[in-house]
Amino acid sequence: MIGWLKGTVLDKSPSNLLLNVNSVGYRLFITLSTYEKLPAKGLGTELYTVTVSREDALHLYGFADMDEKEMFLKLISVTRVGPKLACQALSGTTAGEMRKAIAKGDHIALSKRPGIGKKTAERIIMELKDKIGETAIDEALPHGDAGEDAVAALENLGYKKAESMKAVAKVLKEDGSVELSAIIRGALKLLSPS
Repeated sequence: MIGWLKGTVLDKSPSNLLLNVNSVGYRLFITLSTYEKLPAKGLGTELYTVTVSREDALHLYGFADMDEKEMFLKLISVTRVGPKLACQALSGTTAGEMRKAIAKGDHIALSKRPGIGKKTAERIIMELKDKIGETAIDEALPHGDAGEDAVAALENLGYKKAESMKAVAKVLKEDGSVELSAIIRGALKLLSPS
């Protein structure tokens, strides 16, 4: 399997790229966000890749960063979501935005992605919500900086990141307070009920 390529851009379009790697031209399917990060023709670049082998073809998918590659791999693990649909879904969004929508169970936001209807969005949420991990909880925290600062403060007090994030998310959901001290107090009550 090919996991990473470094070479010169020979040709590019919003959906694929021809990359010269040591005088061998690799055709890679890419997302729109990867396309936007590519340099001009004739310049060097490097991409993380996923090799997809089918009975009749061998395809390479290229990604500008590891985060997008990992989200692609998670998407193609979903029933009836193939590589082409996963690329379409990741075009026009970031992996972080996709994780947030899945973590929040927001099938409406997911169904706005190209190629994803309501049923597919619900299937993605159902199959991936538990696999997304702590980063999605962290990114899904409402009130941005206040939530992140509260998690960091709780970690400094010796609490684990996962339990801190869950407690802060619960406080923010119930209380809606954006004052850091109030968020921390509420989370501490949840973490040490005595």
